[in-house]
Amino acid sequence: MRDRGRGGRERVPVVVQARSGRRGLARVLWIAAETVVTCGVLILLLVVHQLWWTNQQARAEAGAEVRALEREWDISLPEGEGEGEREGEGAVSAGPSARPSAAVVSPSAPPGSGSPSPRRTRPPAPPPAPSAVPPPPSGQTFAVLRIPRIGLTVPVARGISKSKVLDKGYVGHYPGTAAPGAAGNVALAGHRNTHGEPFRYVNRLRKGDEITLRTREGTYTYRVDRILPVTSPRDTGVIQPVPRSIVKPSYGYSEAGSYLTLTTCTPEFTSRYRLIVWATLRR
Repeated sequence: MRDRGRGGRERVPVVVQARSGRRGLARVLWIAAETVVTCGVLILLLVVHQLWWTNQQARAEAGAEVRALEREWDISLPEGEGEGEREGEGAVSAGPSARPSAAVVSPSAPPGSGSPSPRRTRPPAPPPAPSAVPPPPSGQTFAVLRIPRIGLTVPVARGISKSKVLDKGYVGHYPGTAAPGAAGNVALAGHRNTHGEPFRYVNRLRKGDEITLRTREGTYTYRVDRILPVTSPRDTGVIQPVPRSIVKPSYGYSEAGSYLTLTTCTPEFTSRYRLIVWATLRR
């Protein structure tokens, strides 16, 4: 029986569907939780990729490149091979058979009946000027760096491109700096973290530690001499022929010599500053 209120109007009961509203709220919360978990898993996978997988890939590639370089350098040419190339193809030997023979005149021959006088010939044209040799391409490996203190063996490539050099796990050679073993400053850069992180532990180097650079021409040994713990990424003085920090001038050298410079990021997992290790050539 319906209730009648004032004025004789009927009252209609209102039913509130609380359960339906609760189910909708629970569904929204569940979707939000799933989204958060999915994002967390993706972030975790990204971290694993950056901190573990890129290291595995880069170290494998760098190790294979070291083996390929040293295998190439250790192969010696058979004896006598290449001699023709050294003398020049078609070159005329300067031995006795190449000397012009003197004219022989019989004593009984009348004067002037000897061999005819040699004809005058034009002087040979000068050789053409050698064409300019293009610089080696960025990313080409040419040396192997070894640091026994931290158990590092890694190839050195030309340039400091991330995609062509550093992200492959290689150490990069700053363009314009000295060649291994030469006077001046051999400046090298490497990742501190991820992509092989070859310079992860260069902060453990101490004065007197040995560093070797092997190339096709030979092996050059440097000894750690000085360390600059922190400097600006724009401190270009540290890779000059006579390295000296322009941010902290008390660090560096004042005389010409044969130096090796290692540069990497610091602190770990950031690129805010640079850590510098200097070494000098011993042999």
